[in-house]
Amino acid sequence: MSILVRDPGLETTVQDTGRLGYYSIGFPPSGALDSFAYHVGNALVGNEPGAAALEAVYLGPTLEFTQDTVIAVTGADIPAFVDGEEIPLWESVAVSSGSVLSFGQLRAGARPYVAVAGGIDVPLYYGSRSTYTLVGIGGFQGRALRAGDELAIGSDARDPRAGRRIGADDVPVHPSTAEVHLLVGLHSYRLTEDSLARFTDTEWKVTPDANRVGYRFRGAELEFVPREQPFGAGSDPANVTDCGYPVGSVQVPGGVEPIVLLQDAVTGGGYATLGTVVSVDRDRLAQTKTGDRTRFVPVDLDGALQVRRDRHAALDRIRSALT
Repeated sequence: MSILVRDPGLETTVQDTGRLGYYSIGFPPSGALDSFAYHVGNALVGNEPGAAALEAVYLGPTLEFTQDTVIAVTGADIPAFVDGEEIPLWESVAVSSGSVLSFGQLRAGARPYVAVAGGIDVPLYYGSRSTYTLVGIGGFQGRALRAGDELAIGSDARDPRAGRRIGADDVPVHPSTAEVHLLVGLHSYRLTEDSLARFTDTEWKVTPDANRVGYRFRGAELEFVPREQPFGAGSDPANVTDCGYPVGSVQVPGGVEPIVLLQDAVTGGGYATLGTVVSVDRDRLAQTKTGDRTRFVPVDLDGALQVRRDRHAALDRIRSALT
């Protein structure tokens, strides 16, 4: 009752909803970067919402199943095959013992997800099965998968059935330019008014430094309001005396190459953060890759909360339709 990893792809890790409640002691949450794809995948195969799944990057893994089960591939637009025959994405599919799941070349997006009925059965670490590779905890031995690994499959699927699918209108598209909502705040006062406007007017290009820790962008140079640096801050005009970093917060060291901090980022430091990407829009960032572009659209708190309510309502509707 397991999955044999024939080929791990570029970087495939075990992820769930994340390691919540430990941010104050320096543990970032980890968890699936594309929360929507992860949750829908679990719903398709009849799992509880927090079951662990696999998150891949760019290149999908090759996996052999040693038992009959039900799987679903969500997230990036990438051809998926069982025993050489292409299977539909965003739909639950039955696989037999000995069947092999493989992937073709990425068409759009960046991260495919593989949900398996029963979930990936790895030990809990601080309440989560998510992998935090920077310090080697959680997931499968605290690391990305390797060829020859064997993953146990859980047995707590509620109702595994093939043939579940979501409506075409609910399948996310992955444009080459993603728009994400930004709640401006925290240290936005450190930027000049023109620079803050330039930030939201610029179409930023994703650099090769884009991973689970954070995404770095290029596109414009930003200027800070001149001031004498406070005691304890560094010499960079972006330095502050230290602050906590919300997941999704945007820092701009030196006024160039903004960085959006994601689920595996450090929890605090000495760079000013000009705002925070709305939580549900981090899914869109997760599906961008090097060379893709991003625009940051300002939103107020009421707007940010509404975006989140809309996403939760959509997930509730999809789960109800799949039961």
